[in-house]
Amino acid sequence: MLIVFGGLPGTGKTTLARLPAARVGGVPLRIGTIEQAIVRSGPARQPLGPVAYVVGYAPAEEHLRQGLTVIAESVNPLAVTRDAWRDVGVGAGVPVIEVEVICSGPVEHRRRVTSRSVDIPGLVLPDWQQVLRRDYASWDREHVVVDTARQGPGGVPRLAGPASP
Repeated sequence: MLIVFGGLPGTGKTTLARLPAARVGGVPLRIGTIEQAIVRSGPARQPLGPVAYVVGYAPAEEHLRQGLTVIAESVNPLAVTRDAWRDVGVGAGVPVIEVEVICSGPVEHRRRVTSRSVDIPGLVLPDWQQVLRRDYASWDREHVVVDTARQGPGGVPRLAGPASP
């Protein structure tokens, strides 16, 4: 199976994506890690555009064809990136679950963006204004939405339910 997490920086994608990776022994695939590896490899600089996504699709499909579950995590801001992830899963003949992670509380979202620490060496995190200016298109098909601003018992985010266009 392919589980794709998307959402703006600071919403909690990485934290949430790590849960199924640990529980099912899935292969985590984080576009931020790939982006930073590309930057470290030579003259490339942020923002890279679609390069890291295109690089990420190949190992994802290879792992899926080997029967492994892949948990992909990225901002996934545009329909073209979402469609490409879906195509990877369909091409490998596996189910695809798309999860949009949001933080509906702007004060909490800003706090997270401005206080989080870097866990990818060398990666420069966006500031709050960059997050607000980020190109992020609405999702155009049904997917799962997880709102991390609304915490349930034990601090577990509540599902906001499937979203439709």
